[in-house]
Amino acid sequence: MNNRKKWDIKDPSSENPDVINDIAQKLSVSRVMAVLLYNRGLYDAESALKFMRKETEFFYDPFMLTDIDKAVERIKRACSAHEKIVVYGDYDVDGVTSVSTLYLYLKEKGADADYYIPNRTGEGYGINHAAVDKLAKSNINLIITVDTGITAYDETEYIKSLGIDIIIIDHHECYADIPKATAVVNPKRSDCGYPFKDLAGVGVVFKLICALEKTYNVNNYLRDICYKYGDLIAIGTIADVMPLIDENRLIVSLGLKLIENTKRPGLIALLEQSGAFPDPKSLRNNKKKKITSSLVGYVIAPRINAAGRISNASKAVELFLTESEFEANKIAGELCETNRERQNEENNIIEQAYKKIAGEHNFDEDFIIVLDNDNWHHGVIGIVSSRITEHYNLPSILISFEEDNNGDCRLGKGSGRSVKGINLVEALTYCSDCLIKYGGHELAAGLTIEREKLPEFKRKINEYARNQIKKEDLITCINVDCELQMNEINLDLVNELYCLEPHGISNPIPVFVLHDVKLVEITPIGNNRHIKFVVEKDNKRLTSVYFGISINEFNYMLGDTVDIIFNLDINDFQNYQSVQLIIRDIKQNREYYKNLDEKRKDYQEIKEGRKILKNECAVPTRDDFVNIYLYLKQEIRGDHDIISIHNIERYLGGNNNDNYLKIKFIIDILNETNIISAEMIKEDIYKFKLNYVNNKVNLDKSSIYKKLKSKQEKS
Repeated sequence: MNNRKKWDIKDPSSENPDVINDIAQKLSVSRVMAVLLYNRGLYDAESALKFMRKETEFFYDPFMLTDIDKAVERIKRACSAHEKIVVYGDYDVDGVTSVSTLYLYLKEKGADADYYIPNRTGEGYGINHAAVDKLAKSNINLIITVDTGITAYDETEYIKSLGIDIIIIDHHECYADIPKATAVVNPKRSDCGYPFKDLAGVGVVFKLICALEKTYNVNNYLRDICYKYGDLIAIGTIADVMPLIDENRLIVSLGLKLIENTKRPGLIALLEQSGAFPDPKSLRNNKKKKITSSLVGYVIAPRINAAGRISNASKAVELFLTESEFEANKIAGELCETNRERQNEENNIIEQAYKKIAGEHNFDEDFIIVLDNDNWHHGVIGIVSSRITEHYNLPSILISFEEDNNGDCRLGKGSGRSVKGINLVEALTYCSDCLIKYGGHELAAGLTIEREKLPEFKRKINEYARNQIKKEDLITCINVDCELQMNEINLDLVNELYCLEPHGISNPIPVFVLHDVKLVEITPIGNNRHIKFVVEKDNKRLTSVYFGISINEFNYMLGDTVDIIFNLDINDFQNYQSVQLIIRDIKQNREYYKNLDEKRKDYQEIKEGRKILKNECAVPTRDDFVNIYLYLKQEIRGDHDIISIHNIERYLGGNNNDNYLKIKFIIDILNETNIISAEMIKEDIYKFKLNYVNNKVNLDKSSIYKKLKSKQEKS
């Protein structure tokens, strides 16, 4: 499968220079910033300024949400009567922050409140009868679900049969029929006229406590709620990958500022122990650090998520509830260690998954990758699914058939991620007769399935995909804001970009391209899971980091001239700040591909019978065979069996595809004579294997070699 990505560079500087200059001059910003604002639909200085000041968004009246009045009335009654309330949540970051926020608010109001989060491994997602039975023994009066419950029809009826009221606070996709609870608050309800549908679960909790506080006639209730809980609401919203527009943009903007100045012991401890701050006393000494949505998404969120994936999410709730610095440090340390365990488990599963994909998946027929295994940790398969989907630009579903208490692996729990164009919930609905249960979002969902239904499920979900999308639509496209010149890249520009925060869906992190930079240093980092390299152009050097690519997968060498797509970041090391490029994609420069396309055409024409021209380096000598065979032997024995034509060419010392034809035919001949086995896994990238040959092979007897020699033009 060819994974070369399409780059869509949308730089309006040449098409609308007057507009770009006008925005830059009136707002006193750089050309680059003016381009970024224009690319976000802000075509004049006035609208751009409002966007930067966040004057285009405002909070809606929470009572516009259907059933929220019923929820408020029942919760206030429970508080005043000292009834026992349990907040029941999900085990991901959105669920943890939802539980923490509502629990803290209820305790502030003097409620007799507790919380419960099911264990992912033992209980699974959502409300379950066993948990309800356990809670009922403590004489509870009211259950409030957060970030879950919208499809809990049977469970709701069971809770009511025990004389317990239930309020459902959720944001997941829902059907026309909803559970018959005391109140069901979900902006996605078909009968809900709330103007913004994309709140996270914690965002809906935020609207609930705003509505409650409003009925208490508290002055400046909105400001107080934002100040007290804005950090938790922002973390949950970012982690659940909600579009950062409308109310979410305001929520996250306010929350990021609160995190910078946080006094919450658990959050301080987590930021320090995660390594987010080089100086472990920076926050406690009020030394401000710029908090971005990326830092929340890639540093804070994974450690909170790890609790629910590997151990128990209640540990993460305790982190946010504690007021003890000692306890906060203890829990934060445990979460960081759990996250390391999660990373190790994730790497093990992804290695197994890639092998299964290579051996099982038909990329020509199936547009959704479905993998299963006994005893994959189903707290981790969702993350692995994300990585597979990102790598192949295809939806993926991973299913784990873990043993139950009886040692049976009959039931599998799955987690999937999708791409634009394939709604995963709709795809699962198409296969609903194969599933026990399912649910989620357009781009992320979960399911439970019986083992015997798996083959039919694979068939039906790919049938759905083929009806929804064409193969050519699945080419990965990276949207690039504009081309930068080396002299434009500096700390001033990176700091200026913070004005566009918070970033997320609908307001992505700015993406740039640099053309014709030279690779001058390449270093593996992070136990060879990532790469650091230095690029040079116009006598200026910049450090770059390419996450998720090992040195063995990096198809480039020192001295290559390449084009790179990247985000800009600041590397803060020992109180020294420098610009750092976060690489999104890399490829040889434009001249290289122009020349390569010509060589590929020549290769096909020669194979089909045309004569080899005098100036074409296509017929190998004995020394060529020896050199390339020894190189392949050295690499394969060093566990580097996936090798590109480009790397072989660089080894030979050629430039600009000089030896392309010769190398291609050498591989063909060595493969034909069974000296090696060469399988092309991507265009011009092979998986090689050395074959044991008893007798010396006479290459002159190769039919390919004979034809090549016969096609040479005579001098």
